[in-house]
Amino acid sequence: MPDFIFKGKVYYNPVQLVMEQIGGVWKMPILWRLQYHTMRYGELRNDIPHISDKMLTTQLRELEEDGYVHRQVYAVVPPKTEYSLTEKGREVIPLITQIREYGNQLIEKENRKL
Repeated sequence: MPDFIFKGKVYYNPVQLVMEQIGGVWKMPILWRLQYHTMRYGELRNDIPHISDKMLTTQLRELEEDGYVHRQVYAVVPPKTEYSLTEKGREVIPLITQIREYGNQLIEKENRKL
């Protein structure tokens, strides 16, 4: 496949593009938790072990910028912000499901060795 440009950046294959958008330690767990309902920032933070506030904020901003997550801010005191999946975010859930199932298979196989 020839190189291509997406949002001003050169990519060598489509897997590289997708992994940049949803890969890493935290993006898929965030998307996974938003698949069934809208969540507030604090709910996400409490539901995802080991993620720092800075990392959660960064990952949510990137997911929003790439069109996977919608951020709704309510003008109330104290401020209320909710996150939900966009259509693009819902489209990626089957892929995350497959990756998750494969990861569980790898874990299971490794545990059988013990």
